[in-house]
Amino acid sequence: METLMEDEEYNWREVKLPSLLPIVGEPELEREQGDRRRGRDILIAVDHGPNSKHAFDWAVAHFCRLADTIHLLHVVSSLENQIVYEMTQTLMEKLCVEAFQVAMVKSFARIAEGDAGKVICREAERLKPAAVVMGTRGRGIIQSVLQGSVSEFCFHHCKVAPIIIVPGKEAGNETVV
Repeated sequence: METLMEDEEYNWREVKLPSLLPIVGEPELEREQGDRRRGRDILIAVDHGPNSKHAFDWAVAHFCRLADTIHLLHVVSSLENQIVYEMTQTLMEKLCVEAFQVAMVKSFARIAEGDAGKVICREAERLKPAAVVMGTRGRGIIQSVLQGSVSEFCFHHCKVAPIIIVPGKEAGNETVV
């Protein structure tokens, strides 16, 4: 496995989230600003698969608290593909609305380009989150060892935050929420 280079950059685009979410103003008290705010930053790596949705549902239902901020990250091979970007933006909007409805947490979303494991580790270094939450792809042990796995890569290379790997749910499309 390659080590993450310190000066390596990656391309990314912020996702414009729906305006139906209430805009929360800046805190009035000095003790609630910057490093002293009580909420945590939580990085959730998502894709279009059911295991990723299950990991998101688990994080919102079991891990998030009221003052937390969720940072959704989806990694693609190219930001030039407008169809992929629009589908991902729709997914991110849906997840942000769901996070607000279930846990009343603020959300940010980012679509990044590059190798998924490296980009997730780089985002974790940038954000310094309380945890990085991701799902499994659902491969078997042998297939995972032979082909490698993004969650395994992050587990071994992400040193700034704990990695929470939520196993997939084999019981169909039901979710936690």
